[in-house]
Order: sequence, then structure tokens, then C-alpha cells
Amino acid sequence: MSTPATLARPVMVPLEAFGTTNQLLVTHPAVADDAAQMALAHLADVDLAVSRFRPDSEVSRVAARAEHGAVDAFVTTTFTAYLGAALRAARLTGGLVDPTVGSAVVATGYDADIALVRQRGTFQRTRIASVPRWHTVHLNPSARRVEVARGTLLDLGASAKAHAADTVAAMLADALPGGFLVNLGGDIAVGGEPPRGGWSIGIDDAAGRTLQVVTSVGQAVATSSTQRRAWLGDDGPHHHIVDPRTGRTAATVWAQVSCAGATCLEANAASTAAIILGEDAPEWLVSQRIPARLDGVDGRLVRTPGWPDPDVRAA
Repeated sequence: MSTPATLARPVMVPLEAFGTTNQLLVTHPAVADDAAQMALAHLADVDLAVSRFRPDSEVSRVAARAEHGAVDAFVTTTFTAYLGAALRAARLTGGLVDPTVGSAVVATGYDADIALVRQRGTFQRTRIASVPRWHTVHLNPSARRVEVARGTLLDLGASAKAHAADTVAAMLADALPGGFLVNLGGDIAVGGEPPRGGWSIGIDDAAGRTLQVVTSVGQAVATSSTQRRAWLGDDGPHHHIVDPRTGRTAATVWAQVSCAGATCLEANAASTAAIILGEDAPEWLVSQRIPARLDGVDGRLVRTPGWPDPDVRAA
């Protein structure tokens, strides 16, 4: 997981959203309250649009209609923006990060908030759900209209937090003075003027230990983990990342993968794709010129060009 490391000047404000740990850091303390209110208002809109766990969300309403046939629906501007971001992540990764994996994710046991899933102890899996694939989703942004195939349950979890971090960071930078770091469950975006020396970002493992500190003066950082949102099913352990090519939980080769990118959406798409690719991830990341740190479940560490040496602490 990516977290902001201890900073001397910026003020940290916790944000309650998406059922995960979120933080907002601001370099001008006087705007902290206004920034937090703006961020929370947007995150509330996002939750209402794309949450799989809310029966009143647009994702849930579209899925309910899709149980009976193909859907052609008008959607809100928020839903349109976040589905567009998810489809962009799918294109960037050649379909490895696919927003139509929702039914497959549910079939593995992740059908409620992760805390509730873990409380069950085990989950009885009875089927392998099909994945309609991202190219069956048709979005007309100008008309705010979406078409999905029968049986489609959209899961924007792989991209929504990252795109929200990008959106909130840019929104705050446009409206308020100073610099901002938005951390949504390990998806980190920055906006405005950074603090002197840049933002220090800690790469933490599932136990909360900081493995490395990196510096950002504008780059986004995202970490995807197989250890945090994990639970036990009757057929063995599962985590929240599904391989759309198989409809099954992605093989647990990497404990976590951290990537840097021009946007958090791009960084998150790369880190999620790397988890799915398993042993092929380093070669793919190099081919895409993505700086990354890959921590294996076997304890090995792999870095791609551009990712800083972990033995050299950030300033």
C-alpha cells in the first residue's frame, strides 16, 4: 500500500469513504477544512454512482436490469466519467483490467464489504462466473448513455479510487491555494504546488511496515495488493483481483505491486495488471516503460527502470 510518509509542514485530514483508509494532505492549513468538504462531497457522489455494495447505486440499478436482458440506460455525469475512466484502463492494459468482472468477483466471495466477507469465515463457491469483457460495454459520454450486455455487473473498484484521487487532487488545485496529496486506500495523486523537496510517499506492506519512501513532485503512485482484501473460500484463499481471462482469482505471485504514473488511473491500471500477469509482469511493465516495485510472496524484490533504489531513502 502507498501512504504519505511523515511530513513536517503539510496538514493531514482523514477522509471517511469507500470503506478504506483515506487521507488528504494540504500545504496551506487554512484551506484544510474547505478542501476536506470538497473532497468528501465528490467522494459521496462517486460512491452513489459506482458502489457495488449499495442497492441504490447506479451500478446496482444497471446490474438489476441486466439480469433480464441487455441494458440501454441514461446515467449521471459522475457515472459517465468513472465508467469512461474504467474503459480507458481496460484499453491501456489490453483488457487485463476489465470493468465487467463484477459477477466473477462476487462468485469468488467478494459480494459485500470486505469486513463482512471476512466475518463469514469461509465462502462456498458454486460456480465460475463469466466475464462479458469490456468491449461489450458501449458508452456515449455526450449523451450520458450506456449499453451493457445481459448479465453484466460492472465493478469499477480497480479504477474508481484511482480516478477519484486524480479528480479530487485536480479539483482542489483549481479551487484552492497550495498543494494537495490525496490518498484513497493506497492510490495517491497530487495537485497544486508540492512542499519543498516534494511529497514523501511510503510504500507499506500489508502489516503496515514501510518498505521504502519515494518522492513525488507531480507523479502519482498506486499500489495493488493480494494481501489486504483477502479471505478464505471453500476452494482456498482468495483476494479481490480477478483475472478476466479466466474469471478466477488472479494467481498470488506478488504480495503487492507499486507503480508510478502521470495519473493515478494509469498507475493503478498498471499495478492491477501486474498482479494479474504474475510472472510475466516485470517484462510487461518494462515494455510499457512503467517504473514499478514488485514484492513477491516469496520475499523477492523486483524493480523496473525508473523506480528508485530502496536502499536510498528519499530526501
